[in-house]
Amino acid sequence: MPIRPAHDEPGFAASHPGYAAHDDGFATHGFPAHGFPAHGLAHEPGFATQQVHAGEHDEAAFGARITPIYLSAGFRFDNFAQARDRFAGDDQGYVYTRAGNPTNSALERKLAELERGRDAVVVASGQAALTVAVLAIAKAGDHVLSAQSVYSGTRSLFTQGFGRFGIEVEFVDDARDLDEWRRRIRPNTRALYAESIANPTNDVIDLSGVSEVAQAAGVPFIVDNTLATPYLVRPIEHGADLVVHSASKFLSGHGAALGGVVIDAGTFDWSATPGAFQHLTEPDTGLQGASYLEAHGAGAYTAYIRGVTGALFGPVLSPFNAFLIQQGIETLSLRVGRQSSTAAALAAWLEDQPEVLSVNYAGLPSSPSHDLAERYLPRGQGAVLSFVLDGGEPSAEAFYDAVDLFSRMSHIGDTRSLILHPATTTHAHLDDETRARGRISGGLLRLSVGLEEPEDLVRDLERGLAALRSTRSTRSTGSTRSATQERRPAASAPLLEGSTR
Repeated sequence: MPIRPAHDEPGFAASHPGYAAHDDGFATHGFPAHGFPAHGLAHEPGFATQQVHAGEHDEAAFGARITPIYLSAGFRFDNFAQARDRFAGDDQGYVYTRAGNPTNSALERKLAELERGRDAVVVASGQAALTVAVLAIAKAGDHVLSAQSVYSGTRSLFTQGFGRFGIEVEFVDDARDLDEWRRRIRPNTRALYAESIANPTNDVIDLSGVSEVAQAAGVPFIVDNTLATPYLVRPIEHGADLVVHSASKFLSGHGAALGGVVIDAGTFDWSATPGAFQHLTEPDTGLQGASYLEAHGAGAYTAYIRGVTGALFGPVLSPFNAFLIQQGIETLSLRVGRQSSTAAALAAWLEDQPEVLSVNYAGLPSSPSHDLAERYLPRGQGAVLSFVLDGGEPSAEAFYDAVDLFSRMSHIGDTRSLILHPATTTHAHLDDETRARGRISGGLLRLSVGLEEPEDLVRDLERGLAALRSTRSTRSTGSTRSATQERRPAASAPLLEGSTR
């Protein structure tokens, strides 16, 4: 299924000033020629093997085993003729890092391989990835339909950022209601959008169901797969056309680098609806009168990102960050597998605590998304969960300030466990009605589970609950509802048995 990246197509560089195609050892089976011996490819390698070897870069000069960091703004030309030919696309090689860099290209190949896409484009952040992905589809006067439960930064990008560009984004309240998706589609709708696992409510999207709606409407389905990662689910295998990630999170895994990626399945027919995607189907002066589809075929979309929304807006990923993200991906399955297992144990433990009104985690049988989690996420339901404390914001504050092992910060996907109060931080700028629609209440706390021992994390959560009980007792002496008299013991060994594997 892996396919050679579209940026190796003849003539690509001619439409992208600053870039020329470069052959750096990527073989047709998706791995570099030196990565696996031919006799070892009788079957598709497993995920752990792919995350280590996919997209590797041949370093011919010194034989470096890992992809080097090519920290260079540009690349030399041997002579006048080579410079001319590279810009014309007649000579293989890189020109300028804003439009192409060997380190970044290796990361693109690895991510395209892991997500089962045709091609990928890396950019400076997850927010940049979604920006260039949508702007390579929609223009002023167009309409995008999104699930209601999405990351707050995404909502702000949709309503404030794209709103200023004349792109209207509407939100589907019940993302499980496929009829509502159908009803809300308009003649000028250009894309559907959802998160595979929603942040922070942990809703799981019906990937196949929404993709069928999008296909029937003739529009691409974009899925943010940041929380699930390709280890837990590959949206393209369930019909998604485009996948985006904040690579800063689980892909990187160590909280040390920002990055984003857009992955194209290469299967959407941009010419099926006449007039819908004219920037891809009509003649372009930068292509000497050819259209992007004529010049690049199934690679038209990523070629447009590299040549226009990516290159001209300029959200360039540093090759150093690309290197750090590649290093993180090599241990992706090991980290996410353990983190998901621990998150499931913590969610079950929290659900048993009397101070906790509800827990948002699709791995719990009580979750409205549990059936979808069983269908799409059999390897695990991710490492991000949220829970609602009785008593609202005062209870959340007492709990939040008491924990010690959980870092209080705005991030997810780290090796360290993190905690945040969305209503007063990431979602504080939203009005009360919007927060209510997104189920962001004053008592909601979000956890991103790291690699610590589960028993240690439980003890830290118990510390938060103890502080909450103490605060309640002080504020309302004698209230049987607000003061829990009996401290719950820490989770027993059987509850967490196996979670450290």
